[in-house]
Amino acid sequence: MPILSLTNIKKSYIDEETIKDANLIVEEEDKIGLIGINGSGKSTLFNIITENLSYDDGEIFRKKDLKIGYLEQQLNLNQEGSIYDNCLFIFRDLIELEKNLREQEHIIAENPNNLEEELNRYQSMQDEFHKRDGYSFHSRIRGTLIGLGFSEEDFDRDISTLSGGQKSRVALAMLLLEDADLLLLDEPTNHLDIDAISWLEKYLKDVNKAIIIISHDRYFLNNIVSKIVLMEKGETKTYSGNYDNYMRQRKKDFEVLKRQYDDQQKEIKRQEEIIKRYLSLGRDRFIKQGKSRKKMLDKMQKIEMPLSNKKTSLSFTTNKTSGKDVLEIKNLSKSFGDHLVFHDLNASVYKNDKIGLIGPNGVGKSTLFKIIAGKIRPDSGEVKIGSNVEIAFFYQELDNLNLNNTVLDEIWDEFPKLEHFQVRKYLAEFLFVGDDIFKTIDELSGGERGRLSLLKIMLKGANFLVLDEPTNHLDIDSKEILEDALLKYEGTVLSISHDRYFLNKTVDKIFEMKKDGINTFLGNYDYYLEKTTEVETFEDSYKSKTEIARQKREEREERKKNKELRREKEKIENEIADIEEKLSTIDEKLANSNTYKDYQLANDLSIKRETLANTLDKLYEIWMELEEN
Repeated sequence: MPILSLTNIKKSYIDEETIKDANLIVEEEDKIGLIGINGSGKSTLFNIITENLSYDDGEIFRKKDLKIGYLEQQLNLNQEGSIYDNCLFIFRDLIELEKNLREQEHIIAENPNNLEEELNRYQSMQDEFHKRDGYSFHSRIRGTLIGLGFSEEDFDRDISTLSGGQKSRVALAMLLLEDADLLLLDEPTNHLDIDAISWLEKYLKDVNKAIIIISHDRYFLNNIVSKIVLMEKGETKTYSGNYDNYMRQRKKDFEVLKRQYDDQQKEIKRQEEIIKRYLSLGRDRFIKQGKSRKKMLDKMQKIEMPLSNKKTSLSFTTNKTSGKDVLEIKNLSKSFGDHLVFHDLNASVYKNDKIGLIGPNGVGKSTLFKIIAGKIRPDSGEVKIGSNVEIAFFYQELDNLNLNNTVLDEIWDEFPKLEHFQVRKYLAEFLFVGDDIFKTIDELSGGERGRLSLLKIMLKGANFLVLDEPTNHLDIDSKEILEDALLKYEGTVLSISHDRYFLNKTVDKIFEMKKDGINTFLGNYDYYLEKTTEVETFEDSYKSKTEIARQKREEREERKKNKELRREKEKIENEIADIEEKLSTIDEKLANSNTYKDYQLANDLSIKRETLANTLDKLYEIWMELEEN
């Protein structure tokens, strides 16, 4: 049964029609991906669904008491209190209910009058607390925050001290903890590293809620959704299956429409020839027939020529060929004050390598790129650039753009030998047309700045591209254009990326960066996933006997540790079962009116129950920690 449906929704801003005809049906536990180019109206549709925005025409049905949780790109987060306190706020009703339970226990123990009525009230409150899973919300908060990449040391950090990305993760955690029937997620994987994205995927796949996700992360969509809704030219079209299935269906639709268009164009041309022939004969009868056919042709419903969304033309070329050794990183270390970022990094990049650099947030990937660029100096070690290597950098902060420049001047300043018409031609290919070229950089969106940065890299003709999150600000169509260009590129590429679809398509080697080194895997991201369950990496085959012995010793210690963990877990599980049994016994006694004839007994039981409940919470937290290990 649908919990939400939208029928023929329309929305305009002054004279611009943002949404012409949007239709959507959401069933219970549906997992839907909402896609479309930037500016196609996806966020507008979310705001209409949440009633943050009115609509001009159409109908919306919402299930009675439908609870909607919405993660916006623009956050409205409480700036006071700690990370944990903000998450606790989600459970304020439960916390109040727990407080009332304790108070009710004291009322029953101290006042035997109206005992049956007070007991019934207590039982009702306790049933509600159990129903809402009141004993586990602390564990849920902890598990969600850790899953999204926070450490326990972060829990007490004040919200005001967090970066924008960290605040986004707190907002996401709070949304996941909400008791909502429908979750609306607008780019939820922004600011998450691969581990956190993988955790979020599993959570969303397993949760018994309906979800609509706006995302440009195709790998993420593939793993979660069973339905894709495309927003295009203000209209929606629904496809069953995940993103890859959508692409297959979309290709078939395009081929069918293209055939229909071609057939109609042939028929139009045939009719025009007949009309021309009739009119040229100059006789009234033929002229009349010609005009009649012309009227019929004018009334024909014309099929629009189907166009690929890939309007940008991107092609990376090289001005010269580099030597075989492109980049060597030797014993590289870097700290900022007392904070060690990484140490003893070693890696080699060779001609024509296509490498993806991955690792958790904070491991120092962008710092490494800045050292390669010469923007900062390492504490020890060196970075050696090979012969004839020309590097072009793409920074995720897009800080290589002069915010005061116009779009036109940004290109012309760096490539002054280009003719004016050439600059305008290149800009037009990257969708900067008309007055757009006179906008200043600070007026551009993130996606527009990303396209401009890619154009600058394209024009450099470098033979080594060093890209820091190049797909971050791009919509899906622009990502695919970039991927196709990199596949044809004859130079060397080193990309930091959390975009696993991009990594699968464009790289043939993975550098897994840790604080104490870089592991190399000869394959794309899926190959890396397979191999990370195995012990051996590329470097392992060259290990010394001492290293192999050390590794075996560590494996034995790991097995011993795992065995101890299993024993500890079993011990905790037994203690949990024992306490739950004791709590059940106490609850039975507290539910018996005879208990309250002995004031001291009732009071002791209440105190004992509270102590046991607190102990149970702590045991569950310990159990969750052991489960994650």
